[in-house]
Amino acid sequence: MDPYLGYEIALVLIVAYGAVVYALHRAGKLGPDRALSLFGPALMTKTQRGRSLLDRWGRFRRFWSVVSDLGIVLAAAAMAVIVALLVLGAIASFRIPASQAPQVQEAIGLPGINPIIPLGYGILALVIGIVLHELMHGVIARSQKIGVKSLGILWFVVPIGAFVEQDDAEMLAASRRRRDRVAAAGVLANFALAVLFFFLLSGLVATSVQPNANGVGIAFVEPNTPAANASLAPGDIITAIGTTNTTTVALFESALANTTPGQTITVGYYSTGLGRWVSTTVVLAPSPNVKGRGFLGVLVNTFTPAELKQTLVWPAGSDAGPVSGTLDWLVLPLATLEPVGGTTMSYFHLTGGLAGASPSAFWVGANILYWLAWMNLLLGLSNALPLFPLDGGLLFRDFASSTAARLHRGWSAARLDKFGGQAATVSSVLVLVLLVWQFVVPRLL
Repeated sequence: MDPYLGYEIALVLIVAYGAVVYALHRAGKLGPDRALSLFGPALMTKTQRGRSLLDRWGRFRRFWSVVSDLGIVLAAAAMAVIVALLVLGAIASFRIPASQAPQVQEAIGLPGINPIIPLGYGILALVIGIVLHELMHGVIARSQKIGVKSLGILWFVVPIGAFVEQDDAEMLAASRRRRDRVAAAGVLANFALAVLFFFLLSGLVATSVQPNANGVGIAFVEPNTPAANASLAPGDIITAIGTTNTTTVALFESALANTTPGQTITVGYYSTGLGRWVSTTVVLAPSPNVKGRGFLGVLVNTFTPAELKQTLVWPAGSDAGPVSGTLDWLVLPLATLEPVGGTTMSYFHLTGGLAGASPSAFWVGANILYWLAWMNLLLGLSNALPLFPLDGGLLFRDFASSTAARLHRGWSAARLDKFGGQAATVSSVLVLVLLVWQFVVPRLL
């Protein structure tokens, strides 16, 4: 396979996009007074339709003021958390060998670029997250009596963007509190959506999904091994090795660690193909990695089916503790357990009111809910960074100005605004340095 195929496809798409833009320009259909115009390299459609809807939603001023004040607190907390994580990542980078240094694609939360975000689910979740993020900006702006000049869509911004254009003069004239309410609105919307979709997924899985057995799920069976010869297959669940019930991966590993090549053992497992429990005997082969150890020939998933269900339903209830459980929920894509499909889907059966539903259709819906929650959490955290032109950069500017106002009561409004802008510029530079640091430093040591 051509190692440069992805770059070649990207180049072709860029050239084709450029040709389309040029053709629209030549035809007189592109310009500031047309339906289509350019916003940087992106095609932009701008309209004033929808402003009346924002007015209707934003008329509950007291309610939205309370909600958006909560958004300011959440955005500030998220800002502190994400900056702390960047600092910890920078410190940890001194101990990471160059061979294990993260790739740049892993820091870009875009489907098709980040290797752990699936293209279809990622695009759907990203579009919904961005559109609702921007709509919340518009609703809060109108609740704070700040004008909205237009709404619009940015085309060909991997995959699509949206914007709500506030009246700049009214934003500058508004008090810091009102400005911050508008700036924090998008972060609040993404966090609220993440919580909403998480609980929808949790309820769906809790009431409709049961593991086929309590054991470790087989992800891969190596050909011409004892497991393959005994007809074990991906999707099966090993419930016992000898007299050890393998309810966890640790128990499974320890059971095999005490075996020797040529030893005959009993393997109990649930066969997905047969739809029942099976007990079989196998003669272990020599391990290719550990001398004197028996070898079965299977690769099992990091999480057992029971642990995967627990993680999707309520990660805070994990046996490893709420922090570890929450991290498990976040890294399911890294463990190739999300989106659920294929082999992973085979570990479960549907129960309750959805017992007769198509498992494939069910898991498509569940995966959509997971990625809606995951991407909205990512969008909320990313936008909370104290980095221009993100929402967090605008908030940090006002946070710095407010702090300076308390410490220097004699400063003029102009001086406070200037200080806030300078502080936000410094924070933006520091954030960029921290972002680049973790990719560069391990490769220099």
